[in-house]
Amino acid sequence: MEILAVYLMLGVVAGILAGLLGVGGGLIIVPVLFALFTQIGMDHAVIMHVAIATSLATILFTSIASTYAHHRHRAVIWSAFWRLTPGILCGAFIGASFADYLPTSVLIICFAIFELIVAYQMWFAFKPGASRSLPGSSGMLATGGVIGSVSAIVGIGGGTLTVPFLSWCNQGIRHAVATSSACGFPIALASVVAYLFLGQDEPNIPKQSIGYIYLPAFMSISLMSLLFAPLGAKFAHRLPVMTLKKIFAILLTLIGVRMLLVIV
Repeated sequence: MEILAVYLMLGVVAGILAGLLGVGGGLIIVPVLFALFTQIGMDHAVIMHVAIATSLATILFTSIASTYAHHRHRAVIWSAFWRLTPGILCGAFIGASFADYLPTSVLIICFAIFELIVAYQMWFAFKPGASRSLPGSSGMLATGGVIGSVSAIVGIGGGTLTVPFLSWCNQGIRHAVATSSACGFPIALASVVAYLFLGQDEPNIPKQSIGYIYLPAFMSISLMSLLFAPLGAKFAHRLPVMTLKKIFAILLTLIGVRMLLVIV
């Protein structure tokens, strides 16, 4: 019951952060699941794979809820979404397949380094200058491939990559965040399909799992994040978001360093 309570609370935190700061819950979900799975004695060989796959599975539902809210305000750039999606689908499937071959220690390093990069970006409020328009079909395909593959490897919805790209391409931040939320769905969809398939023959998968997705955590986190993401969006208009981002950057730094120390 204690572990279930933590799953539920994790869903609350992930949902609020997604609505408040515009970042995917995977930045928090993956390291917390790693710690919880370690505590319950999950096999070390698959612990990061299960944490990443389960995180991506929850993004399927939070992305739908978030996208619907943004669509009601006509903020999603659907033309950019559809042009990015083919590359995202291919990239996410390839990224998940690549992650399947990586040992847990390498996945930990990849995630920790990515966490530190995001923390740096948040702390210094780095935003690429709006210097060009959206690229052509081949450019959008390649960009979607990079976003999808990186997201599938570290278990996120891609917002920390999609938003800067769209901002760089002269898209307003409101539209960039909304479109990024929509892009989280194809990232999660292709990744989940891959992790479901790739985990079928893995002998160390824990009980109550389908492929690499651990159902108790997936269902609990998804439910609460769906309920609390709208609350985070309301807070975004009332709280000092830039101050909160700096606090979150410190938290991400601590998490990244802590995960690196795990393998030392």
